Amino acid sequence: MTVQVSVLATSSLGDRSYLATDGRVAVVVDPQRDIDRVMYLAGEKGVRITHVVETHVHNDYVSGGLQLARLTGAEYLVSAADEMGFARLPVNDGDEVAVSDLLRLRVVGTPGHTFHHLSYVLDEAGDGGWSPVGVFTGGSLLFGTTGRTDLLGQQHAHTLAHQQHDSARKLADLLPDGTQVWPTHGFGSFCSASQADAPESTIGREKQANPALRLAADQFVTETLAGLDAYPAYYAHMGVANAAGPAPVDLSPATRADATQLRGRIAAGEWVVDLRHRKAYAGSHLAGTVSLGLDGPMSTWLGWLITWGVPITLLAETPEQVADAQRELVRIGIDRPAAQSTGTPEQWATGPADLRELTVADFPALAATQAGNTPEGLPAPQVVLDVRMTNEWKAGHIDGAVHVPLPDLPKRLGDVPAGTVWVHCGSGYRATAAASLLANAGREVVLIDDMFGHAEQAGVQMAATA
Repeated sequence: MTVQVSVLATSSLGDRSYLATDGRVAVVVDPQRDIDRVMYLAGEKGVRITHVVETHVHNDYVSGGLQLARLTGAEYLVSAADEMGFARLPVNDGDEVAVSDLLRLRVVGTPGHTFHHLSYVLDEAGDGGWSPVGVFTGGSLLFGTTGRTDLLGQQHAHTLAHQQHDSARKLADLLPDGTQVWPTHGFGSFCSASQADAPESTIGREKQANPALRLAADQFVTETLAGLDAYPAYYAHMGVANAAGPAPVDLSPATRADATQLRGRIAAGEWVVDLRHRKAYAGSHLAGTVSLGLDGPMSTWLGWLITWGVPITLLAETPEQVADAQRELVRIGIDRPAAQSTGTPEQWATGPADLRELTVADFPALAATQAGNTPEGLPAPQVVLDVRMTNEWKAGHIDGAVHVPLPDLPKRLGDVPAGTVWVHCGSGYRATAAASLLANAGREVVLIDDMFGHAEQAGVQMAATA
């Protein structure tokens, strides 16, 4: 096989971009906004990017396709049916695009994730003519699932789910079983109806594993729509930015803030985000900050929690961590932090009164409190708060717990009953963010930093499930 396909994974958003090359020229598929990664990979391989393609107008990130095409002089392929605010090469179902004498792209209309979604079959020239190597499926046929169909509004979700089923069948009928499947979504992205069930796949495997290819249309639609949970609020801004034509990114260091300025920003109601690991945050942090560690999907939760456009200041141990956070944030359209500071909480505080700790417990400690034996040093819980998503809650939850999904918490702090709050999620990451928000609102809070799967085996009383 002449063609080489490289994956550029963006694990924080659950997406993949691709660079396919014959050794001389390259096609880039669904690039993220920080295109220096793509340029570096092309340079490392010694290939020239001649084509950049979008499977759809993305809802979960700002695309780097337009800027990459401008910098490289590549053709920029976008669905002809999408109204865009810039010049591009409009393509339709059935079009063929010659990449080189060894590679070509075949455009396949695969509506479902969006109305004008396209997939691209990558063909390779051989002695017997053209043969398909793989298909870039964007948000259509994913690994063991499909892209969600409600991002353009609930009123379209049913229609798009039927189209998604038809599109998956179309690809399965069109391509041989050995054809590689290269999706953009499904690796943790909220654009996916469910999560990827494998690290790689083929058309043949999907025929065995994918509900879209195993279920009749009506059953697929019913199950798909029933399984959809909420998706990030910032998605509302992504499609608009992509259709208008995203501006180039600026990843230069943000303005440095001193302790007095940090205190002023917190007092003004701005978001000051602590990027350190939650264990470090619990040990000591600047009061008024929100914990969203770089070890988790920081940008997704931050973009979901904030009021869009609010100034954001980043705190981290090193400049490199701030730079990593800036890179993550530009991918969702948060272009410039208002400020940043690196070091330790003591350096960010104007005095000891600015510093705070979080009380930390685990599920065995919660089980002990339910049995009337609250461990020494821990306040007894008056409220157990579950900040997981609705589908997680429905799958099983603690008896008597209050459920407020983390994205709803900033606007529903008043719905959390009075008293000491013990807060948990699925692992501790979201619970720490929630604990910081509750503490900022003046609540006495205990962070349960533990895996939810440990709760029942630790003896925590669980609610009966239907």
